[in-house]
Amino acid sequence: MSESWDAVVVGAGPNGLVAALTLARAGWRVVLYEANEHPGGGARTEELTLAGFAHDVCSAIHPLGLASPALRNLGLESVGVTWIQPDAPLAHTLRPEQAVMLERSVSATAAGLGVDGKAWTRLFAPGVDAGFSLTDSVLAPLTIPPAHPIALARFARHAVRSAESLSRSQFRGELGPALLAGLSAHSVLPLSAAATAGVGMLLGTLGHSVGWPLAQGGSQTITDALAKLFIQAGGQIRCGERVSSLRQLPPARAVLCDITPMQLVALAGEQMPVRYRRSLQKFRYGPGVFKLDWALDGPVPWKDPQVARAATVHIGGTLDEVRESELAATQGRISERPFLLAAQPSLFDPTRAPKGKHTFWAYCHVPHGSDVDMTHRIEAQIERFAPGFRDLILAKHAMGPAAMQAHNANYIGGDITGGVSDLRQFVARPVASVHPWATPMKGVYLCSSSTPPGGGVHGMCGSAAAELVLRHAASAQLAG
Repeated sequence: MSESWDAVVVGAGPNGLVAALTLARAGWRVVLYEANEHPGGGARTEELTLAGFAHDVCSAIHPLGLASPALRNLGLESVGVTWIQPDAPLAHTLRPEQAVMLERSVSATAAGLGVDGKAWTRLFAPGVDAGFSLTDSVLAPLTIPPAHPIALARFARHAVRSAESLSRSQFRGELGPALLAGLSAHSVLPLSAAATAGVGMLLGTLGHSVGWPLAQGGSQTITDALAKLFIQAGGQIRCGERVSSLRQLPPARAVLCDITPMQLVALAGEQMPVRYRRSLQKFRYGPGVFKLDWALDGPVPWKDPQVARAATVHIGGTLDEVRESELAATQGRISERPFLLAAQPSLFDPTRAPKGKHTFWAYCHVPHGSDVDMTHRIEAQIERFAPGFRDLILAKHAMGPAAMQAHNANYIGGDITGGVSDLRQFVARPVASVHPWATPMKGVYLCSSSTPPGGGVHGMCGSAAAELVLRHAASAQLAG
């Protein structure tokens, strides 16, 4: 590693790739190091069960692929990404014979929510009308004043609340609360926590405005597209090269790390100032996940057939059921009826499985680092809403928190979001700073989901870090 570069990026997840691409397109000479044999981080597709069955190992559904400021104008479609839009973005199984549907339009969703329809329209129509003004305000680095103050203020009015309190104050029935609870559970926080409503509202708004698409062939195609664009811009990717120390890296003007605080502490060693190290060591990681992938002999036999209209399925019942499952994971307990986040991509993308066969996956949140096998509980929960599901299983593949971390070193204890995203750690992620991507070590930056705006395949953490690097370089040049 003796060759010098303008920038070195450590970690080839979506954020690392976007950071590297941003700098390469600015004319910098950039090299990207990845410990695994293939880039992608949480955006990879593999034959986890049987030959011919393509499973997304982690991320699978990508509304932010169309909405993120960092991704939507890159031209991913020109280098191999084809977006598939299911008929409906989401199905939420309320009870075996009844699902609640998140439709593309607010009005169609409201029509299916009965007495909760007017409240749904009141909550979501303003965000949909705001378009990218809202998503850009929520995802992009905060500026004073905000770039879109009206859209942000309207959203924040409800978003800062807990999903539980917003549901109980706005809805009169059980359909609206259940649908919002499932959306908000993506926060991996108790539904009583502040700002969990914001996660649910953002995801619901994206469903209405851009849909919840999947990439034809799997999430790996997104990774491959980002890698191709980076190489076209003159960058180099070196896979299978694990970085164990910052001193190991070649000389560069900037080093950007798509890793979590715990890993940065290990890589920096004595280079890191003591005060900053202590701050990073206080960074909190959240619950893990237990995920199952199945190769199936046919489609999932949902009792309510309209569930087959959506690629994404929330399996878990009422607001109270979802709340209890998510609370258990944060309290170190195991839920006997876990809330499940599931995807059935092969219904809409026949490239995922042999003809007549299907892929299906589901995961639940579990305590950080849990070693409990959730297979029986997960399959029992699916069987509750799809009797006969077990009879279709040809093969299965399980990944608990330890296996998740082995697959992607950023998933500490199975935490796929890069650290707890509660209000405190949203403001100070990973530390309280106007520029949290920068570190006190000269030229060293963090660009992972442990920085704002947090988890998800949106590339915004990498984009924000790279833009900060370019601003610092421009300022240094002016000063010189």
